[in-house]
Amino acid sequence: MNHRSISATIFSLFIVLASVAPVFAYMQGGSSQDDNLLTIGGKAIEKEELIYLLSKGQGSTPTSAGMSREEFEDNLDLFINYKLKVIEAEELGLDKTEEFNREFASFKENLKAPYLIKNSLEEGELRKAYSRMQEVVRASHILFQFPPNASKDDSLIVLRMALKIRDEINAGADINELAVEHSDDPSAKVNKGDLGYFTALQMVQPFEDAAFSLQPGQVSDPVMTNFGYHIIKVNDKRPNPGQVRVSHILVRIDEDDPNSEDLARRKVADIYAEIQKESTVWENIVKNYSEDPSSSQNGGMLPWFSVGSMIPEFEMAAFSLTEIGEVSPPVRTKYGYHILRLEEKKPIDSFENLEDNIRSKIMRDSRSTMIQSQVMAIQKARYNFEENESSVANLENELKTFTKVQIPGAVAAKGLDDEELFTLQGTTYTMNDLVSFIQEQELSIKTKTTAFDAWYDRFTASILNKTEEADILANNKEYQMLLNEYHDGILLFSLMNQEVWQKGIEDSVGQKAFFQENIQNYQWDDRVNAFIVKVLDINQLEEARTKLKGQSYSQEVIDAFETNYKQNNPLAFQTEKGLIEYKQHPVLSKINLSENYQEIETNGHLHLVLLGDQIPAGPKKFNETRGLVIKDYQEALEKDLLEQLKSKYPVEINPKAKEEAFISLNQ
Repeated sequence: MNHRSISATIFSLFIVLASVAPVFAYMQGGSSQDDNLLTIGGKAIEKEELIYLLSKGQGSTPTSAGMSREEFEDNLDLFINYKLKVIEAEELGLDKTEEFNREFASFKENLKAPYLIKNSLEEGELRKAYSRMQEVVRASHILFQFPPNASKDDSLIVLRMALKIRDEINAGADINELAVEHSDDPSAKVNKGDLGYFTALQMVQPFEDAAFSLQPGQVSDPVMTNFGYHIIKVNDKRPNPGQVRVSHILVRIDEDDPNSEDLARRKVADIYAEIQKESTVWENIVKNYSEDPSSSQNGGMLPWFSVGSMIPEFEMAAFSLTEIGEVSPPVRTKYGYHILRLEEKKPIDSFENLEDNIRSKIMRDSRSTMIQSQVMAIQKARYNFEENESSVANLENELKTFTKVQIPGAVAAKGLDDEELFTLQGTTYTMNDLVSFIQEQELSIKTKTTAFDAWYDRFTASILNKTEEADILANNKEYQMLLNEYHDGILLFSLMNQEVWQKGIEDSVGQKAFFQENIQNYQWDDRVNAFIVKVLDINQLEEARTKLKGQSYSQEVIDAFETNYKQNNPLAFQTEKGLIEYKQHPVLSKINLSENYQEIETNGHLHLVLLGDQIPAGPKKFNETRGLVIKDYQEALEKDLLEQLKSKYPVEINPKAKEEAFISLNQ
């Protein structure tokens, strides 16, 4: 594609879709007059706007031929027309409407996300989680829970116990036996602390971090989570096998019946022997013998699952199957005995397909708090955050007993309004600012700290976030351009809709006047009434021919053919009918118009043609061409609008900046 077609296509899209990409006025504050390509009605337009627009049109790999002078001049004219419309839209106050502000604010909110510190940190966590998902870990652990309302001394006692057990394991003691004896995890009595295989995002973050940092055979130092201290030993690591789908047969065991175990074992052995017979149909065996009511009627089919999703014994049996259709020996779980058949396997999905799911999980666990803490730390360093520690400590002490609703009154009563909280980029924020922030918030915060601490943290985060957003807006060129692209695109659309598109549709008086003034553009060529039947099934030709040959053109003949014949053989024919301009028609242009009925072969198909009266060339009626009139009328309205705008907003071009823009586009 050459540059001319690229540019023309882009400008056309801008006009229709209102998505052109100029740089907003606030970008011009630090520019010199030499950078100004245009002034329109006294308003300076930088050359960077045009360069950005046309570079965007050229794409990342412009052709070696560059952009010709003619193409550049054409695009500059289109750019000037575009800027005239945007300036007029601003003059009319279209950027002040509620609709504009709502739409632009929504776009701005979505656009800023990729440029925030938070996004880069989230991206790092997403990539780290996906990297960890490439392997699975099998680990055992011992949990030492904190007692309820534990003091620091209580926590220290628990830590010392965990360290003692760790030392025993490192000295050779069996972690699984110690788990039965010491672990506060209720499942340890059954699984001896063996958690089976798991992957990323299936354990709480501190536990996961420790497990993935250890090599098989290594034992961790005590790892603190919300549950207490854990001692973790990694037993195995292997590549993540992805997901499997299996069907199964379940023979249940009644824990209250001492004979149930033996009966279930014998029953599942008989079922397994039956499955080995060649004549056995798996679905029938499942239906007749499986005691899993949720799957017995659908062949025992279970949903897809990955490592860490099922009980370990079942999971290990499922992932040990390698061939589709392979059946496992009976497997004992807490539910009873299972026989599994492998139905499908698939590897771990791509990052792109899993990204939303990973993000959702990360935002629900402690990583989200960690990310927010890191964001605030970076923001504080970047924007010179200085807390007035003594003042904040005093405020916390003075207000620690007050709720959200009570804080404003307490601040006023105690005269704390002007107490300084912190400075940020040279601006000081006081308790009065925090009170205003609290009063603007509709929701209360559930917190383990005092209300003051919670609201102070939220207020600080809010100010830091606003400061970062202002920084991006002022200094990130790409963000500025994208934001302005949408800003001006909305304005362009609004102006065109108001002054051209809707007016062209709704102004019926103007449409008819325009039609009469330009009647020469709405003329019929010579026409003829014709009924054309394209034969698709040659076996139906003779019967169709008898229906039409010797007939005069009439609606009755056409209706009879289409009703009585075509409806019964819809794939045999295609038809065209009506008053048709024949000089350029692919069929009618090749026949003798003096004969009522004719047959002609065109493009490999026979056509049966029935002709009626001929109508000489002449003007169209308004209702026959209203759609085209509206289109032309809208174009005329746009042309008139541009002429008015060029008179209203004189355009001056800086030749030096213009030449620099042309050179830049050809480098």
